[in-house]
Amino acid sequence: MSSHVPNSARVIPLRPVPAAKEPLWRDVVGDVLRRERLAQQRTLKDVADAARISMPYLSELERGRKEASSEVLAAAARALGLGLADLLALAQVEIIRLTGAGARPGRTGAAAPQARLNSHQGEARLRLAA
Repeated sequence: MSSHVPNSARVIPLRPVPAAKEPLWRDVVGDVLRRERLAQQRTLKDVADAARISMPYLSELERGRKEASSEVLAAAARALGLGLADLLALAQVEIIRLTGAGARPGRTGAAAPQARLNSHQGEARLRLAA
């Protein structure tokens, strides 16, 4: 009787399996702007007028189609009752949520910045945490 060991094929991928893509900054910031605007039940026109930017440009920012300057981001944030630092902190929280970066073992550095929040800012932070 012969002992026959079945051949087991080993699959070798032709290309390395890509790591999960990190989100683009403009997409995350746009999502935060849109989420905050909708949470305040405001229109694109209302926020664009308050920020003194065009409505089509604000729409492109919210959809991640345009990368805004810090001046434009600050104006959009102010129009929503946020400071630029608050907008960036909310975007950081969202990136950590999307990538799981906060849960990495051995991670160094501070977590998302905690700041004193006005009512709009606190509500925005709570919406992102939910």
